[in-house]
Amino acid sequence: MAVAQRKTDGSLLKRDYASLMADYGDLNSFDLLDVMINKEFRDNIALVSSFGAESIVLLDMVAQVNPAVPVIFLNTRKLFGETIRYRDQVAEQLGLSNIITVNPDAENIAAEDKNGLLWTRDTDACCDLRKVRPLALAMNEYGAWITGRKRFQTTDRGNIPLIEQDGSKIKINPLAHWNQEELDRIIENKGLPKHPLIAQGYPSIGCMPCTIRVEAGQDRRMGRWSGQNKTECGIHIGENI
Repeated sequence: MAVAQRKTDGSLLKRDYASLMADYGDLNSFDLLDVMINKEFRDNIALVSSFGAESIVLLDMVAQVNPAVPVIFLNTRKLFGETIRYRDQVAEQLGLSNIITVNPDAENIAAEDKNGLLWTRDTDACCDLRKVRPLALAMNEYGAWITGRKRFQTTDRGNIPLIEQDGSKIKINPLAHWNQEELDRIIENKGLPKHPLIAQGYPSIGCMPCTIRVEAGQDRRMGRWSGQNKTECGIHIGENI
């Protein structure tokens, strides 16, 4: 099996993508995480997690594979307090020892969103300020990253592969092929802690100003950026990292 070669800056050569897919494209989620975290990108990979409604499944897998793997958490300063507390609860319960909280740049906030209401005028600009740019800086230290994206979540995610090239990085999507029923079943069977807002009608949880309750039976993503033609914050669009 080909081991990924790194440039001097720690990023991956783009030709590695094909060999990674050839070697590991048919692995199950757990084994894929194991080989990516403990072999191919040892000390050069991070999980990016929102600690949202479905995050616990992937966080639990990563904790079993290597609880010391960096887990990057974007604190946009617009999150629900429940999400911050849930992050701490999950980290302690699963034994995740390397939670890295990334905040937006204070000078950029002062210059671009002084009154904190940018989200009312331009949600894309707000996401770029509070998520996309901070994550891009944080990811400079890593050659690969793990996401919790699933194909069923949105039309734009319908064809995401398990392993993909994302700019200078490799992106791993170990749950890409999972469906909602599988996620719910493993959460129940393992007794994994649920985000407290789920019980209050929030099946998909992002920043507080841009997340609303969803009625039973409605699409779970309807509560995100309701009334807008927007389904992504921007970190998975184009080559941002």
